[in-house]
Amino acid sequence: MRRVAIIGVGNTQFRARWIEKTYIDLAWDAAEAALVDAGIGIGDVQSAVYGIYNEMFERQFMPDIYVHGALGLALKPSTRVATGGATGGAAVRAGWCEVASGLHDVVMVLGVEKCTDCFDYKSQNPTPEVLKTIAYSGDMNFETPLGLTPATSYALPTMAHIARWGTPTPPQMALVSVKNHANAQNNPLAQSPKLLTVEDVLASRPICDPFRFYDNCLYSEGASCLLLASEDFAKRNGRPYALVTGIGGATDDPQPGIRPDLSELTSSRIAGERAYRMAGIGPRDLDFAELHDAFTAAEIMSYEAFGFCDPGEGGRLIEDGVTTMKGRLPCNASGGLIGCGHAVGATGVMQVGEAALQVMWRAGKRQVDGARRGLVQSIGGPATTWTFAIIVEAP
Repeated sequence: MRRVAIIGVGNTQFRARWIEKTYIDLAWDAAEAALVDAGIGIGDVQSAVYGIYNEMFERQFMPDIYVHGALGLALKPSTRVATGGATGGAAVRAGWCEVASGLHDVVMVLGVEKCTDCFDYKSQNPTPEVLKTIAYSGDMNFETPLGLTPATSYALPTMAHIARWGTPTPPQMALVSVKNHANAQNNPLAQSPKLLTVEDVLASRPICDPFRFYDNCLYSEGASCLLLASEDFAKRNGRPYALVTGIGGATDDPQPGIRPDLSELTSSRIAGERAYRMAGIGPRDLDFAELHDAFTAAEIMSYEAFGFCDPGEGGRLIEDGVTTMKGRLPCNASGGLIGCGHAVGATGVMQVGEAALQVMWRAGKRQVDGARRGLVQSIGGPATTWTFAIIVEAP
């Protein structure tokens, strides 16, 4: 396999756009920013991988081909991936494979999400299309009729973890929300920069046990783009770059009740082990992590899945400040999904781009001291079915 470099990063702000921007506009903005960042032109791009979660939200069947044409990439190969919340991570993996295999030297990975086209502009309420899309993301025979939603599907492993270990407690989960909202204040592209207290989180309205409003990320709109290239191309290009040195993936059984152990994020544990093995490192070699904190408990359980601590000790890790900006292993310096928002097709791409900026020392006010190697987690599906774990390092 060839070594794969990240030579360009481009992002839009994550926030609701309503009629201000189309999904093609957002894709164009992120792609243009990445090309400028890399110092190359669209003609240098040999292939594209698109992470677009659901064409119903874009109100356009096969939206990727319209983005492809608008970017001036007609007649070059393209692929679209959609793996729920892990769509962006899966897109990065697919692009990485094209470069690592020698199939292409430069591949654009572009994630985009535009969902307000399916909301009523005046009332800002979801249309039936949105409600159907959310419902159809679960099993329609047994699970959705019993109330499965993204929040309840994450609540299941959380409650199993609490039953087994007694954690995470509501105050521990609240500390994650406080941390990530605060970190977002240093990210100009984040949707939810806030100064909150634990009391604010605990007093927010309940969503589903054990989650309250501030335990959840916000659904968002935006686009993120990476330009992946062979390391030889990156060296010839003469600009700073980051390396993707490890990628691991795992897909668990989508029906949580069938899993042998619902109290751990098993797909994340296995994906992490595979990524560590490919990169030739272990958890203690990491300087930071960008974790998929769609819900606060998911971040705490991910500490354990990736070996940052022993099983059942994730809550203590956040209590001790280990994962804060001043701690030994800062997690979600970007603000994470809770602070940035979750633009589903773009989120995993954004996370990998954040890791690249960290190891290139270009993260601005959110820069982690001594950052040379980080882990990115991209997860999706009911109760964390998919996980893609990606190791990003300085050359």
